[in-house]
Parts: sequence; C-alpha cells; structure tokens
Amino acid sequence: MNERRQMGALEAEILELLQSAAPEALTPGHVLERLGGTLAYSTVVTVLTRMHDKELLSRVKQGRAFAYSPIADRHGMTARRMRAALDADPDRRAVLARFVDDLSLGDEEILRGLLRDTLPARLPARQD
Repeated sequence: MNERRQMGALEAEILELLQSAAPEALTPGHVLERLGGTLAYSTVVTVLTRMHDKELLSRVKQGRAFAYSPIADRHGMTARRMRAALDADPDRRAVLARFVDDLSLGDEEILRGLLRDTLPARLPARQD
C-alpha cells in the first residue's frame, strides 16, 4: 500500500513538472534531471509509460526516446476526473442534480454564468 501511495505521489510530481514545462515536451532524461536525479532512469520511464497508458500524457518520438507532455493543464485534468465520475454513473441527471445541490452559492453563480455564456454558442440557430 505504501509503495502505491509513493507511486501516486511521484505521478503527481511528474505531472506538475510537465505542466510547468508546457508546451515543451520532456524526455525521461530531462524529467529525471529536473526531479533532481535521485530516481533510477527506469523508474521514470515506467512512470511516464504508465501515465501515457492512463491517457494523462501524450508522447512523440524524439531521437531514441519519447518526449512526454500533459494532455491537459491542472484545471483540465480536474475536469477530466469530474467527467470520468459522471460517466461512471448511468443516471447522469441524478448525479448532476446532487452536484448542483452541494454547490456553494458562489460556485452556483459561477456555474450559472458559465452556462449562460456558453449555451447560446452550443444551441443550433433557430429557423423561423
């Protein structure tokens, strides 16, 4: 259990590092260097590969290695987790209703403003 927790912390640290390096993609060697060089190179490669498999990172071939970059910024990652939680429950209406019920008044106002600003752009033009 402790090892898994450490791996999760390492993933979080690497994700933060890559997000701060954006838009520059980093190779495992560059990641290792920026982490201070205390880990084994193979550990960094393994973590980056797993994060790519989890669709947290994209990668492109750079010489003999891959260079990795985050799929989204910190806020985008949070939105992806929220979307995954929503997708995991078949009753989307109930989940969204409970989510809205639990919002603070300030967050509710932010959500209302976002919906007000984005809904007209998403609706098809009326054909009278």
